[in-house]
Amino acid sequence: MYEFLTGPMFWLSIGIFLIGMIVRVVRYIKGLHWQMDRVAYRAYPQEGLKGALNSIISWLIPFGTAGWRRQPFMTVMFFGFHIGAVLVPVFLLAHNLFLEEKIGISLFTLNPTLADILTWAVVISAIGLTIRRIALPEVRILTTAYDYLILLISVAPFVTGLVARYELGDYNFWLAMHIFCGEVLLIAAPFTKLSHIVLFFASRAQLGMDYGIKRGGMKGSRMAW
Repeated sequence: MYEFLTGPMFWLSIGIFLIGMIVRVVRYIKGLHWQMDRVAYRAYPQEGLKGALNSIISWLIPFGTAGWRRQPFMTVMFFGFHIGAVLVPVFLLAHNLFLEEKIGISLFTLNPTLADILTWAVVISAIGLTIRRIALPEVRILTTAYDYLILLISVAPFVTGLVARYELGDYNFWLAMHIFCGEVLLIAAPFTKLSHIVLFFASRAQLGMDYGIKRGGMKGSRMAW
């Protein structure tokens, strides 16, 4: 099983993830209204790029926007989850050793203690986000079983990774489950809300360009929109 998960299944999941994400971005861009969006973006590329970068950077900074500041609990849970969810899979020592074996690439690696802290932050934040969905009526009414499934898929690699890390039970079984859950996440990402891994940047860039050009960003200029 381990050989299958780290061999054909690994390459299949990576391929589906990369190709699927590229398709999602291309479809997003093609879906922009030609007259309302693309004309303005092409006519004012400098203003559009500035607005896009401002939007992306502001939303990547904790409490960097009014929206984040209005929801402090949500902000802490969101960044606690996503910082660990990005850094641990990419920079964990064991993952880099595996990548070096497979494709000859090794990146900067996290201190093991820091990696543990970030992994626990993901799990605790996922619990906090779940409680928030249950406790707040305005969030609960919008939440479906699908949302809980996405959260489960997202956190499962970290939970199984911790179980394997602390050798709670059969190490080989939990290592295989950890790899399997990670590959399920990669395969599911292009077809679910997890596509926000890349579409977050596309949507924030579009909104930033809108505000940088059409919605007051060029106020006082001779821009026709």
